[in-house]
Amino acid sequence: MVRGIDENLIFKDINDYYRGIFSIYEFNTTKAITIQKRREVRRRLKKEGRDRVSTADERDKIVEVLAFCLMPNHVHLLIKQLREGGITKFMRKFGAGYGGYFNRKYNRKGYVFQNRFSAVRIGNDNQLKTVFVYIHTNPTALLEPKWKETGIKNPGKVIKFLESYKWSSYLDYIGRKNFPSVTNREFILKIMNNARECKKFVDAWIRYKGKIKKFASLALEKQ
Repeated sequence: MVRGIDENLIFKDINDYYRGIFSIYEFNTTKAITIQKRREVRRRLKKEGRDRVSTADERDKIVEVLAFCLMPNHVHLLIKQLREGGITKFMRKFGAGYGGYFNRKYNRKGYVFQNRFSAVRIGNDNQLKTVFVYIHTNPTALLEPKWKETGIKNPGKVIKFLESYKWSSYLDYIGRKNFPSVTNREFILKIMNNARECKKFVDAWIRYKGKIKKFASLALEKQ
């Protein structure tokens, strides 16, 4: 997870969110990123949610992105390292790349992200499932800001909201094409059994387990 410095917004409009998605994809490579290649990637990713686009992936990937969620002032990523030091290298590239864009757009200087990213190593399948749910239910706070203290008051509304939240990998996991090229979902879908079970797992947590204390042991966020 990486946060905006001083809890500042890092995504202020729809173009910032798109740029965040593009950055997760395009900086996950050891190859040089040309302006032409960047334009091609952005056009393709914007079309993916609407069309059946199939383009060969020519990246030499640093990490495997398994899941993500962009929130107004922070980003959650579930990443599998493919090469030594890959996570650190990827996060540095993502931070520098998106940070440079953000500073240019908003005519500012200095750091965009707060300190170093925080990370937790996944130790087993149960923890992986819990983190999968944790990441994809983060947008609940946008609908019910005090849900961590009071629980989820309207589970049905939250479930519908999560299934329409564009800036995470959840839609692709439940079979609603959004940004399919950004994540590799085979690993988690195998563990969760299928897309239907992914949805059932998230729905069950929203309906019956909507309290943050269930996630405290993961230390995914520093309070």
